[in-house]
Amino acid sequence: MVDEVVRLLVSDPEGAYLDLTAGGGGHLFALASRLSPNARLYGLDRDPQAVARAEKRLSGVSQKVRIVHGPFDALQRIAAELGVNEFAGILLDLGISSDQIDDPARGFSFQADGPLDMRFDQSGGMTAADLVNTKTEAELTDMIRSFGEERDARRIARAIVRERQTEMILTTQRLADIVSSQVPPPHRTKTRARVFQAIRIAVNNELGRVEEVLPQAVALLATGGRLAVISYHSLEDRIIKQYFRKQSTGYCTCPREIPVCVCGGKPSLNLLTRKSLTPSEAEINANPRARSARLRVAERVRP
Repeated sequence: MVDEVVRLLVSDPEGAYLDLTAGGGGHLFALASRLSPNARLYGLDRDPQAVARAEKRLSGVSQKVRIVHGPFDALQRIAAELGVNEFAGILLDLGISSDQIDDPARGFSFQADGPLDMRFDQSGGMTAADLVNTKTEAELTDMIRSFGEERDARRIARAIVRERQTEMILTTQRLADIVSSQVPPPHRTKTRARVFQAIRIAVNNELGRVEEVLPQAVALLATGGRLAVISYHSLEDRIIKQYFRKQSTGYCTCPREIPVCVCGGKPSLNLLTRKSLTPSEAEINANPRARSARLRVAERVRP
């Protein structure tokens, strides 16, 4: 949804723009064509490989470019380190990139065998193998049900715990085989996708990071600046939808023990998309992985 993002995100052709999930630099490259050479482009990504790809993609644009390695929920700290007080536009493109999915060594896909990793940043933290080999049956059930919205979560979790007692689960193929053994053939592909999604979300704390970054992003927007978020499943979209709605209607932040509102809570956002935008049929045909994308955009207003 590059065209929609560029059209809705640009409010000041000479402003500073930030892609919180730079990936291969595609969105920033498209933004550069709509911006003045005086504009500034910033990118952030947890994946060092993505940082390198983005830097290469943007090496020829006329604007000043800075791509940084780091988690997007550390936005306020990183913006301060960059010396940027406000942005004209911030983009958050959630989910996983095609480069990550297509690399078996990253362990994201059940369609190719590889180490069970799933970390966006492989420099540290718990891997998917650590998670599936240490969590209790109850914890695995809750994770698969909550993050994967999988109805057979308990049976799959029980099978994981049983199988790891024989041999640790260290590869994507072994995990995929265990999941497949618990569901009939017509449902295996979707069930594997839901289980792998659930584990990936847990490994990277994806939903928690989204909740953390949204208020930071709004606080760093200039008046009239815009925040665009692309989500790929209902759990992410629900968080974004509820946050945008809350910030666009105004709400009281007074402690509950105060009987009368004294904070004068006012809206901080104006919704530019009342409903989420979805990819065109042509884009889905060109890139089937885009079919679940949902774009929401809001503009900063000062209370």
